[in-house]
Amino acid sequence: MTTDSSSKSRPAAGGISTFKGQERALRADRLGTGGLLLSVLAATAPLMVVAGVMPTTFAVMGIVGQPLLFVVLGTVLVLFSLGYAEMSRHVHNAGAFYAYISRGLGGTAGAGAAMVALVAYNALQVGIYGIFGFEVSGLFATYADIEIAWWIPSLVAVLAVGALGWLKIDVNARVLGVLLVIEVLLVVVFDIAAIADPGKEGLSLHAFNPDTLTGAGVGTALCFCIAAFLGFEQAPVYAEETSKPHEVVPRVMFLAVTGVAVFFAISSWALTVATGPAGIIGTSQEQSAGLLFFLTEERLGGTFTDVLHILFVTGMFAAMLSFHNVVARYAFAMGREGLLPAAFGRTTGTSGAPGTGSLLQTGIAAVLVLVFAFTDDKPAGDPTAPVLRLFTWGGNIGALGVIVLMAIASLSVVVFFVRRGAAGAQAWRLVTSVLAGIALVVIAGYTVKDFDVLVGAGPDSVLSWILPGVIGLALVIGLVQGAILRARAPETHARIGLGNEAFQLDQEAERTP
Repeated sequence: MTTDSSSKSRPAAGGISTFKGQERALRADRLGTGGLLLSVLAATAPLMVVAGVMPTTFAVMGIVGQPLLFVVLGTVLVLFSLGYAEMSRHVHNAGAFYAYISRGLGGTAGAGAAMVALVAYNALQVGIYGIFGFEVSGLFATYADIEIAWWIPSLVAVLAVGALGWLKIDVNARVLGVLLVIEVLLVVVFDIAAIADPGKEGLSLHAFNPDTLTGAGVGTALCFCIAAFLGFEQAPVYAEETSKPHEVVPRVMFLAVTGVAVFFAISSWALTVATGPAGIIGTSQEQSAGLLFFLTEERLGGTFTDVLHILFVTGMFAAMLSFHNVVARYAFAMGREGLLPAAFGRTTGTSGAPGTGSLLQTGIAAVLVLVFAFTDDKPAGDPTAPVLRLFTWGGNIGALGVIVLMAIASLSVVVFFVRRGAAGAQAWRLVTSVLAGIALVVIAGYTVKDFDVLVGAGPDSVLSWILPGVIGLALVIGLVQGAILRARAPETHARIGLGNEAFQLDQEAERTP
């Protein structure tokens, strides 16, 4: 966006100058298909899913057919992506979810979605600091015989991620890309080793048998598994920083969701092959999060397993950085459109990154890590220890929030195209959005119903309604804020979801005599 010197001094419509408009624009053409794909996939933390989520799902839910669940969920999310990706061709905004929802359902709904997104992605990001600190302290104890409190490496990671958040997004993409490629390659090596040296049942495909998806635990298993996909939906967040966003963003979304579904389906199947389908549940219960490392040590030796432990930690770091970037951009978009103080809607002069939003996320992470550290009066191995509560609470609150956002976004896609008179041209995408929305509502329902299982609380625990209530409270706060803006600041309310388009309108208003 360029202006002459005289226009910089004139106020734009709505009190925002064109010069400030430049500050409120993320730097374009920073990311191509490869950079965006790596940034998005890093959030899925493939090694953390294979080593953590998969064994937990096998052990807690007793569902042998986890590989089939990844295929089912992949199908649902492809259906969701068809409409969501088409929406990305029409709306380029770092606010992604809330921008799409505001375009379809109005600014007030968009304000509610913005608050949910801010809370959900913060929860996901901060939650990983818990398991990161736990694993790093374990590495120090194992390999250096040094006892270190979990919160120390967690706080160091907070500072490191915050520093990287100030850099250019293409620099971040390179960091994420290196870490991601290495951990994916190591998982692929395990998959090949498991298939080459199967358990006593051989190369059984029993885990893909629909009969394995029976019992009371299937709904909760869906909740566990869908969390493994979180990250693919972030592609539109980077639209303003992407070259040819109308082409690159949809392409990356489909590559991400299909790649994740295939990768996780094969990797979870490889786990069942290594132990035998009949033994996967019992072995997972016995080994817990050590299942993958137990199996690699048998087949690939101690050195490979040691490297895998280290990459397990660096993969978490990559996921934390990826979610940090998303939170910073949501804060930037909200500040730019009046949903947060205007200071958050500024980019740093040198890198063009949303620096104030990055500082906000860093501050939130540091405070929450310290809160959990000060309440840490139990050994780290205790499942009720704060270090593990931080991970399970944050991860499941965040996952519920993103599932809710995807369900609402599915409805928004339908309304958006119907209002534009494009229902006929987009009919098949609208059908897929409806189907995906229904499936996501069902998954959200199971998530809320089984929240006590997801966080390891008792069925009568107050946590079973307080923790999911965090997302409900965020939604209510956002809706109230939107309603107040509509009544008291209609110009600000009208800008919700417009992003850079609002500032282009300001320029036009400046040029009008």
